[in-house]
Amino acid sequence: MAMFVRRAASSRNAIGFLIRSSLVAQSRDFSHKTTPFSPNLVIGRDSQLDLSTTPDFFRDSRRGFAKGKKSKDDSGSGLVDVAPDIGPTVKASASSQMEAAIDALSRDLSKLRTGRAAPGMLDHIIVETGGVKMPLNHLALVSVLDPKTLSINPYDPNTVKELEKAIVASPLGLNPKVDGQRLVAAIPALTKEHIQAMCKIVTKSSEVAKQSIRRARQKALDTVKKAGSSLSKDEVKRLEKEVEELTKKFVKSAEDMCKSKEKEITTQA
Repeated sequence: MAMFVRRAASSRNAIGFLIRSSLVAQSRDFSHKTTPFSPNLVIGRDSQLDLSTTPDFFRDSRRGFAKGKKSKDDSGSGLVDVAPDIGPTVKASASSQMEAAIDALSRDLSKLRTGRAAPGMLDHIIVETGGVKMPLNHLALVSVLDPKTLSINPYDPNTVKELEKAIVASPLGLNPKVDGQRLVAAIPALTKEHIQAMCKIVTKSSEVAKQSIRRARQKALDTVKKAGSSLSKDEVKRLEKEVEELTKKFVKSAEDMCKSKEKEITTQA
C-alpha cells in the first residue's frame, strides 16, 4: 500500500513537472518572438497580453496603409486642350456658298435676250416631248449663224415641232422658222421698253445674288463668334477680316457681271 502511494505521488510530481516544463518552454518561445520590446509582459496560465505596453509603431502601423492623395499630375490638369483651326473650314464653306450665288446669277443673266445672238440664251427653255420635260440644250445643238440669227439643230428630227412650240412660248419674243430638219431664229431688235425691262431684271438679279453672298458672310461670322471662346482675340479678328475680304470680292464679281450685261443690252439694241 505504501508503495502504491509513493508511486502515485511520484506520478503527480512527474505530471506537474511536465506541465511546468511545457509552460516554461512556451513562455520562452513567445518571449523570444514578441517580448524584446516589452519587459513588463507576464506570461502565465491565466495571463493576458498587455497591449498598453506594446511599442507605438505596432498601434500606429495601420496608418502606413492609408490611401495616398491623388497627385496633381494624375488629375490630367497638365494637359492643354488645343482648339482646332476652324479658319480653313469657315472660309471654304463661305466661298462655296458665294460661288453658288454667282453661278445662279450667271444662269439668270444668260436667260435675258439682248440684240445679239448667243447660244446660251435658249438653254433655260424647257421642252416637253413624249410626255417628258427636258432642257432645250439636251435635245438640240444651238449655234450662231450670224450676230442676229440662231440655228437650232435637233438630235432627233421628230422633235422639231416641240422645239418650235417651246421657243415661241418663252419670254424671249422669238419666232423660229422650220428650215429642213432644223429651226432658224432671227433675233429682233430690242425696243426701248424691252431694254428698260431687261435692265430692271438685271438689277433685281444683282440684289438677289448679293443678298445670298451676305447671308454666307453672316453665317461664317456666326461660326467664328461661337468658337470665340477657344480662339484668341487676334485669331478672331483675322478670320473676320478674311471673311469680309471674301465678301467684297464676290460682291464686286456680281456687280461687274451685271454691269457687263446692262452694257450688252443697251449697246446692242
